[in-house]
Amino acid sequence: MWPFFEQSLNRYRDLETQLGDPAVVGNRALYTRSAKEHGALARQIKPYIEYKKVVEDLAQAEALASAETDPEMKQYAQQELAELQARRTSLQSRLEDFLLTEGDTFESIIVEIRAGTGGDEAALFAGDLYAMYSHYARDQGWKIEEISFSPGEQGGYKEVVFSVTGDDAFLQMRYESGGHRVQRVPKTEQQGRIHTSAATVAILPEPDEVQVDVQDKDIEWETMRAGGAGGQHVNKTESAVRIWYKKGTPDEMEVKCQDERSQHKNYDRALRVLRGRLYERQQQKLHQARADQRRTLIGSGDRGARIRTYNFPQNRLTDHRINLTLYKLDAIIAGEAGELIRALRDFDKNQKLGRTTESA
Repeated sequence: MWPFFEQSLNRYRDLETQLGDPAVVGNRALYTRSAKEHGALARQIKPYIEYKKVVEDLAQAEALASAETDPEMKQYAQQELAELQARRTSLQSRLEDFLLTEGDTFESIIVEIRAGTGGDEAALFAGDLYAMYSHYARDQGWKIEEISFSPGEQGGYKEVVFSVTGDDAFLQMRYESGGHRVQRVPKTEQQGRIHTSAATVAILPEPDEVQVDVQDKDIEWETMRAGGAGGQHVNKTESAVRIWYKKGTPDEMEVKCQDERSQHKNYDRALRVLRGRLYERQQQKLHQARADQRRTLIGSGDRGARIRTYNFPQNRLTDHRINLTLYKLDAIIAGEAGELIRALRDFDKNQKLGRTTESA
């Protein structure tokens, strides 16, 4: 029933054997890679091992419940049966969630929000999106870390990049990539006209060195003086870092980070963003290759597609991918996005598992 998890389980056991091999233990680089892959697999394998055990216990409990004649013991067996059935359902749902990520697990994600068309109003909207995701993340008990930001002239952000770390952060946030459109009366509008502005969001899973290996030979980097607010420090210290990946080739990619006072921290943060963008590029190629087999591009992470409209005068949010409209925009902007995120996850899960809405 779960061929993907059986393959992962076999790999997990192979790695356990490797980690006990003196030849591997003596090779620091190989041991580190194997240990990281083993740890990444553990998060999906442990629920699968528990699921298999619950299925075995369930078969025994069903046999006992049907064979037991003593009323008291039969009631006990039926109670145990109900508990095991609930546990099996919970574990099965969790394993199905793993399938949504096509096998990859991540401890954290990088979120990039950029103001689009609309000038100052677009920057203010980007700030609203940042606040919305921040409130939701904190309500989930996740950790937020700012990586870089560029403030708008009237508030908000031209661009803000931050990381989110916590259980299921990638599973829940992965559907937010794309174009977000806002319709409202800007604060600077004196005649009460509704304006339309936009921002783009990119959710980048933060892979480790095993999932995306960035070779020293493929990158160049330089330091420079940071620009913008920050006092005398930014004018005197070359703490900002720019990294180029495969400079001068069609695959070239550039990342800059300047918001930390430490050059070392800026370099590490820029490298984290680079890994996330490289992983996104890999996934985009996979999704493009599979596009003719998919009935929807939900979850593809296509940041160029308009996915959602936020209409403030009508307190309405519409997600165009799943034709969902909610008249609680004020609550969602305040961080109460659970209903929206669950709807997106359920829709994607049902399609990937071949379910119809009625049978789900």
